[in-house]
Amino acid sequence: MALGYRRDMDILYIAASGKSDPTRATIPWHLAANGSFEAGQSTGIMLVGDSSEVLRADVGDRLEGVGFAPLRDLIAKVREHAIPVFV
Repeated sequence: MALGYRRDMDILYIAASGKSDPTRATIPWHLAANGSFEAGQSTGIMLVGDSSEVLRADVGDRLEGVGFAPLRDLIAKVREHAIPVFV
């Protein structure tokens, strides 16, 4: 088992965008919380590069991608459903 990856995980979303592109930064969180989890799939999010900066409260609390819920709401939903986030 490398880097905490679960072999039974259906979908792992890899995020690479941060605050410079709020919409792209929001997409993996939305897909995991409102897509895969709601469809009954086991899912997770891997943050690489700039995407890890969204975990800082001063960044994640302010980001809102076009056409998506605010990132702070999506992060709360990911936490509520215990969706693993790898950094």
